[in-house]
Amino acid sequence: MSDYLLSLLIFVPLAGALLALLWPARRVQDLRVLTTAICGLEVLLSLFVYFGFDKSSAGYQFRETVDWITLSLGGLGTVSVDYALAVDGISLPLVLLAAVVMLVGAISSWHITKRQRAYFSLYLLLSGTVLGCFLAQDFFLFYLFFEFMLLPMYFLIGLWGGPRREYAAIKFFVYTFLGSLLILIVMIGLYLSAINPVETAQAVGLLGLGDAPNAGVILQIQQALAQGFIEPGQLVHTFRFEYLADAANYLPGAWLNPASGIFLGDTPVRIWAFWLLFAGFAVKLPVVPVHTWLPDAHVEAPTAISVVLAGILLKIGGYGFIRIVDGFFPQEAFFSSVPLALLAMISIVYGGFNALAQSDLKKMIAYSSVSHMGFVLLGIAAFTAEGINGAIYQMVSHGVLSAMLFLLAGVLSDRTHDRQIEHYRGLIGPMPRYTVLTGVAFFASLGLPGFSGFVGELFTLMGAFRADQIPAWIPALSTLGIMLAAAYFLWTLQRMFFGGFWYSNSAEVPALTDLTRREIGLLMALAVLTLLLGLFPNLLFSMSGPTVQGWFEGMG
Repeated sequence: MSDYLLSLLIFVPLAGALLALLWPARRVQDLRVLTTAICGLEVLLSLFVYFGFDKSSAGYQFRETVDWITLSLGGLGTVSVDYALAVDGISLPLVLLAAVVMLVGAISSWHITKRQRAYFSLYLLLSGTVLGCFLAQDFFLFYLFFEFMLLPMYFLIGLWGGPRREYAAIKFFVYTFLGSLLILIVMIGLYLSAINPVETAQAVGLLGLGDAPNAGVILQIQQALAQGFIEPGQLVHTFRFEYLADAANYLPGAWLNPASGIFLGDTPVRIWAFWLLFAGFAVKLPVVPVHTWLPDAHVEAPTAISVVLAGILLKIGGYGFIRIVDGFFPQEAFFSSVPLALLAMISIVYGGFNALAQSDLKKMIAYSSVSHMGFVLLGIAAFTAEGINGAIYQMVSHGVLSAMLFLLAGVLSDRTHDRQIEHYRGLIGPMPRYTVLTGVAFFASLGLPGFSGFVGELFTLMGAFRADQIPAWIPALSTLGIMLAAAYFLWTLQRMFFGGFWYSNSAEVPALTDLTRREIGLLMALAVLTLLLGLFPNLLFSMSGPTVQGWFEGMG
């Protein structure tokens, strides 16, 4: 079973999506149970991967590789696309996060009554494509999952969202689709510039089709490539991550060869490619100023989709920065650390001030996500082990906390259809359990020691202060985001929950009942998880640490 665990993580929800479409109409209510069961199975499969993962190893594990597309172009060489999956210490924490958040979203979707077959089918399709992004080790395969992910999210917002759902869905799709086109341009450039040394060795006769590759043969191919001894028709171009990250696999004189020195205008082509990739993933993170789709999408999306959007989809942007942007363009990323850190600081502070100004609870949480994901970019920009580990930790922490925050916002929205902060006072009276769990989520999100939010922000700031190339005033000003988080969370807590009870619409007061068992179960599970991560951060660092260290050593 371990030989195809990663494929099961992808194809079990995809098969479930097809089953949901064909589900009998007379038993449509059972789709809730089916979707929850499939997402629960995803959690179990991800735990099998976790417990079978060698935390001391820096390399890829649970590899699955199958030749998928091989197309000979004659004198232009061969196109090779592989169905390649694997996990390491960078991707496994996000796989675990995705499985947990998708289960939480599935349980919180039980109130959906409109077009249930379509909803749960799209939800399971989204689950499979999200996990595919974290597991793919071929750029072409990653891009397919990245693009397919947009479609279910577009329809889930556009069909089941709020009054302005069409506008929010279109804005989300346009922003993310344009960003993905920038990624596509660089992907094609990388493919044209690099080869697969193993399949090229097979093409020139140094390896048989069944022979295992060895370092000596690969080095021989790379030396022959550098000296121009391999005919163009024998070159096998690749999208594989591990080959694109190795400068020795690039064609001499190719546009994106790290040693080519080709300029476009006054700027090296690789710098252009770096910033195109950055822009593509910055939309997904999101980074100011390409963040404006996020508040609209969150406000209009149903609760479960807000949970998934904040808890998982934003993390694909951060994962793309580490795995692809920094992985393929390490020198360009290092020398661009200052503008990247500056953008991170702007996102942290700008998102915090905007959250402080909001009257809509969901919009406040959305802007807090912009601020907190800015710490992810700051850790990545630092280009230090502390920064990268902190960025990975912050993504997992924010995934758990943002899911909890949007569930809490959904409780009020489902009961009264009113998210205005100033419309509520003294909720601790009729909703004491809701008040306690909201307090836990708010204090954890503002970085209270003992919870995961503190650890993530601490390590990203430590990494940024340690980075010699980044002026100390940038991480120093970024700490303002922590103070702003304390301001908007505590102010919201004081206004909504303390004092005498009052609600602006007296007719809806009976609807303000405390949490149900299902809501308590979901929120308590997330609260316990953020506490465990805060008290035992090595649960994540033991996975990511060796991989990040090996990653830096591999880049020299």
